[in-house]
Amino acid sequence: MTPTFASLSLAHLRTLDCLLQLKNLSHAAERLGCSQSALSRQLASLREAFGDPLLIRQGRSYVLSEHAETLVEPLRQVLDELIALRQPAAFDPARCERRFCLAASDYVAEHMLPLLVSALEREAPGVSLEYRTWQAGQYALLASGEIDLATTLFDESPPNLHGRLLGEDHAVALMCHDHPLTARSTLSQDDYLAYKHVRVSGGGDKDSFIDRHLRSQGLQRRVSLEVPFFSAMVQVLGNGQALATVPEHIACQLARLHGLAWRPLGFVQHTQRYWVVWHQRLQASAEHRWLRNRVYELWRQSQFGVHGGHASLP
Repeated sequence: MTPTFASLSLAHLRTLDCLLQLKNLSHAAERLGCSQSALSRQLASLREAFGDPLLIRQGRSYVLSEHAETLVEPLRQVLDELIALRQPAAFDPARCERRFCLAASDYVAEHMLPLLVSALEREAPGVSLEYRTWQAGQYALLASGEIDLATTLFDESPPNLHGRLLGEDHAVALMCHDHPLTARSTLSQDDYLAYKHVRVSGGGDKDSFIDRHLRSQGLQRRVSLEVPFFSAMVQVLGNGQALATVPEHIACQLARLHGLAWRPLGFVQHTQRYWVVWHQRLQASAEHRWLRNRVYELWRQSQFGVHGGHASLP
C-alpha cells in the first residue's frame, strides 16, 4: 500500500466514483462543484494512489483502463455502505422524501401499482415513484441505479442481485372464450402448434422455455405478434384464435376480467418463479429496505398476485 493510497479520503472516493461513472472531466467537475483544473489534480493523485491511469484519453473523450473497470462496482458498494453507516437506526417512512424507480409489467402497473400508491400516500407521502416497463435481462439498469426495484421472472438469480421470491407458478395458454381448444382439458403439443401465438415481452421471460423445448425437437411455434403490454395482448386474443403463454395466476385474472379462457400445457413441465429484485448496492439502504418490503407484502396480500388464488378452468 502506497502512502498516497493510505491517505485517500471519502471525498477522494466520491471523486473517483464520479469520474468512473461519467468518464468526462468537465461533466464530473460540474457535478462535484469544482474547477476542471482542480479535478485534474485530484485525478493525478488518484492515478498515483492506484498506480494506474484509470481514465485514458481517446479522441475527445475518455475510456476506463482495465483496472478502473474492476473498480466500478466495488467502489459503489463501499460508498453505499459508508452512507448507510450514517443513516438513522430507526427509519421513519413519513419523513422520507426519496424518488424511486420501479419496473415491472403493465399487468403489475394496472393491478398492483394502485395498491402501492395508496399505501405510500398513507405511510410515506413524501415518496415519489417512476414506473417503467421491465424487459427480460435488463439487470444492468439495476446495477447502474436507473431502476431501484423490479418484479420479474427468472430461474437463476444473476450476479450481484438480491431478491425475495414472490411465488411459483406454471405457464398456461390463454385464448378467447370460444376458442376451439377450450374443448380440451389440457393442451397437447400438436394443439399448441396448430395456432398462431402472441408473445408479451414486457415483465420478464415468460415463455422462452417453450421455445427451447420445441427447438430440441427441431420445431418452432408461429409467433405472429410480439407486444410489450398484456393489455394489447388481451385485445388481440379476444378478437381471434391466437394463443398467449402466460403464468397461470395472470391467466386466471385476465380470463375473469376480460371473458377469456385458458388451458394447462400437457407437453412440458416448467416452474416459473416470480421475484422482487434489487442490486446489492441497495441492500443496506433503510429507505429501500422499507419500500421493497411494502412491495413484497402488498403483492402477497393482493388477489392479483401469485398467491391471490387460482380460478377454476373457464
